[in-house]
Amino acid sequence: MSVLSCYIQNAFCKFRFLSAQKSFLSTTHFGFETVATKDKQSKVNHVFENVSKKYDLMNDIMSFGVHRLWKDCFVSRIMPTDKLKYLDVAGGTGDIAFRLFKYAKHINGVPEVPNVKPLTGLDVTVCDISPSMMEVGKSRAEELGFSSIQWIEGNAENLPFNDNSFDVYTIAFGIRNCTHIEKVVSEAYRVLRPWGRFYCLEFSKVENNLFRNIYNTYSMQLIPVIGQLIAGDWNSYKYLVESIRQFPNQEEFAHIITQSKFDGVNWINYSNGIVSVHMGYKTPSK
Repeated sequence: MSVLSCYIQNAFCKFRFLSAQKSFLSTTHFGFETVATKDKQSKVNHVFENVSKKYDLMNDIMSFGVHRLWKDCFVSRIMPTDKLKYLDVAGGTGDIAFRLFKYAKHINGVPEVPNVKPLTGLDVTVCDISPSMMEVGKSRAEELGFSSIQWIEGNAENLPFNDNSFDVYTIAFGIRNCTHIEKVVSEAYRVLRPWGRFYCLEFSKVENNLFRNIYNTYSMQLIPVIGQLIAGDWNSYKYLVESIRQFPNQEEFAHIITQSKFDGVNWINYSNGIVSVHMGYKTPSK
């Protein structure tokens, strides 16, 4: 073996060692806890396995039912119509997917008929990393008659779909639980078709200082207690509250979306900024 070959081989081995060491030492947040980056996803998966069966009930109790209004406003802003393909990521329980169908049915004037499956031409795919959450969604879909929804297990950071596959991408209360937010947004851009639209509903920064203090006290002090009383799970709900505090504010998240090549990036606050809807679209030229 020549000296040059030995040098190249040694350099390659050193590069692999340093890359592995960097990956091993890399850390991120899991709520307020610092964990190895490679461990976060499994911890998040464990949280949603624990909360899946009580997830919707707890949402009602924690938000006094307001989360339903937020989601209704979110979907009405999307204005779903037939002949478009929709991807709802981290939507395992089906809350957003069902609303897309209901909105389209209402706009098209389809009457409510008891015991008759709702008819609409929407093409909706739900993608979630948690099988437990999707089992809840599939069960609800069967009860409600939404049999056309496709349910795909997948990671928001590495979606199992081809480029330019969907017209609309939605993610509601899911992106803050992902390890690499930038990867999630980049994947959204990749799977959207030209002129495809990105919509994200997520907790954000409350604008009014007094209201923010009241909200922070309620969420940090009471929600874990409610989680323990209703679901028998303090730690999972403690994490969910802490994850809200770790998520970027409106301007910071908008910058991430812009950096991922989306155009027309903007946001609208609901409930004084407790949650925000972030939007953008993919132009053909990028």
